[in-house]
Amino acid sequence: MKAAGILVDVTRCVGCEKCVAACVKKNGFDPRKADADRYSAREGLSGNRLLTILKVADRRYARKGCMHCNDPSCVAACLVGALTRTESGAVVYDAGKCIGCRYCMLACPFHVPRYEWDKTLPYVRKCDMCLDRAGAGEKPACVEACDKNALVFGPRDELLRMAHEKINAGGATYIDRVWGESEFGGTSVMYISDVDLSALGWPAPATASAPELALPIVQATPFVGGGVALGLIGLNWVIRRRMKLAEAKTAKTASTAETVSSPDAASDEKGER
Repeated sequence: MKAAGILVDVTRCVGCEKCVAACVKKNGFDPRKADADRYSAREGLSGNRLLTILKVADRRYARKGCMHCNDPSCVAACLVGALTRTESGAVVYDAGKCIGCRYCMLACPFHVPRYEWDKTLPYVRKCDMCLDRAGAGEKPACVEACDKNALVFGPRDELLRMAHEKINAGGATYIDRVWGESEFGGTSVMYISDVDLSALGWPAPATASAPELALPIVQATPFVGGGVALGLIGLNWVIRRRMKLAEAKTAKTASTAETVSSPDAASDEKGER
């Protein structure tokens, strides 16, 4: 199976948020909560809003959601395999395996995964590129909803070729760069634009794989956890030891007091006789 992706043409996006509304509807979220999170949540992303539109320049807008990295740092950081990258290119989340450590949120270079802070039993939420729709031969809901042709869905390699053709044919219209072609090892969601997209979290062009950022965290976790456990055991022993010493001191003081008071009691009894 060829890995699929989404190509975003920033020059065609008008910021209408029809793609966001389609995502909210497809995932069964409360539209009122999603709309409220647009203003209250960081970058407008939340457990109720997996896709957002950000203003990146004057009259220029771009969608932001999961980039579906080719070598995902969230997958590398997950200790229990709750996040996986499928053959289709989509990075998906299994709530049944999640232990709530939220390492994926720390590891993501784009700060995309969000936590359901407003729920009693929260999960991590992120876009899955409408994997169920793709399996049925349909486009992701966001792509289908865009009537400005700002979003194109298809095999990643074909989208990459299309992106370079547009750049070459567009003259000075586009910046000579496909965001997502190689950054962090490449992503399945890619962008072409006539303005800089650093506002979306993109770094300078690089080929480094994002899991390199998460690997130290994963490797250190067992040692940190063991160190914390030993520290707590040691602290518990110290506290209990001090409590026993304090109890022994109290008992000794009480015994001494009884010994001191006993001769007086004996003298009084002798005097009475």
